Amino acid sequence: MKFLSFGAGAIGTYIGGSLALCGHEVVFLERVVVVDELRQKGLTLRLPDGEHHLSGPKLAASLKEALEQGPYDAALFALKSFDTQAALEEMRLYASHLPPVVCLQNGVENEAMIAAALGGAKVVPAIVISAIGRRAAGSIALERLRGVGLAAGHALAPQLHAAFEEAGLQPRLYANARAMKWSKLLTNLLANASSAILDMTPGEIFAHPGLFRLEMAQLREALAVMQSQQIPVVNLPGTPARLLVLGVSLPSAIARPLMRRALSSGRGGKMPSFHIDLHSGRSQSEVEYLNGAVARFGRKLGIPTPVNDYLTRTLLALTRGDLPFNAYSRKPEKLLEEAGR
Repeated sequence: MKFLSFGAGAIGTYIGGSLALCGHEVVFLERVVVVDELRQKGLTLRLPDGEHHLSGPKLAASLKEALEQGPYDAALFALKSFDTQAALEEMRLYASHLPPVVCLQNGVENEAMIAAALGGAKVVPAIVISAIGRRAAGSIALERLRGVGLAAGHALAPQLHAAFEEAGLQPRLYANARAMKWSKLLTNLLANASSAILDMTPGEIFAHPGLFRLEMAQLREALAVMQSQQIPVVNLPGTPARLLVLGVSLPSAIARPLMRRALSSGRGGKMPSFHIDLHSGRSQSEVEYLNGAVARFGRKLGIPTPVNDYLTRTLLALTRGDLPFNAYSRKPEKLLEEAGR
């Protein structure tokens, strides 16, 4: 198959690079400065079977330039959710020339935005569960292989599944795309916003009784929003997401050590994405598209989501500089008091 990868970040490099390693053709669309760097040093993927180097990857510094190297069977779309709208503004101009877009992004609203811009037939909902570490532009390390999810309903799904399987990506098809995406969102919520706000590790978050209750409260809100839409929780590749439903119903004394071990095992020593973004100086945060999405759907459906709303507002205030960077640093009691917990 022939793929266009929007970006050579962690996910773009991992998925696109893995496909290229097994013989599929991949063109990476990136900013000019990144294209110049990748032309010199290529792509590097540290995978379970060793380190692989792709010299002379196919690159483009504009969508127009990328499409001149087409046509493509599919596009890999793994931008941060806050970059979706800007990317779609340009993509609309070339809608008739673009292939179906495999939406690998976190969140539950990107597919609708892509469909509005390009048409519903050009969206393939997908998720990445494997843990990927970005070492530099075009250089990644696969930290934990779990797999990817693909919506089974698209006509291209069988071909994509075969290509992803050949590339060692461990794909799984899902008949219910919304269940797949919302279940992934649940896993993204755990100790993510609180870790960034408090500058504490997920292990520290789950070791604190009050913070554990806060985490369970945000999950209960998300589950209530899902239930109102009749969206079931489904297990994900290498991730038993249905256990979260059990976790929020068990007494804290039982649930906390179990979920703490599961979370530590899943993430290892890596800090969550919101923490990485905030502490690397990013001026935007995906909290608006994860916790914020729970709050938006809650308002539409008449379901209270005070914890998700509070975490969204607080982390955005820190991100935008409306609050001092260290306002809540290692101050869990302050956070809990203000959250009303």
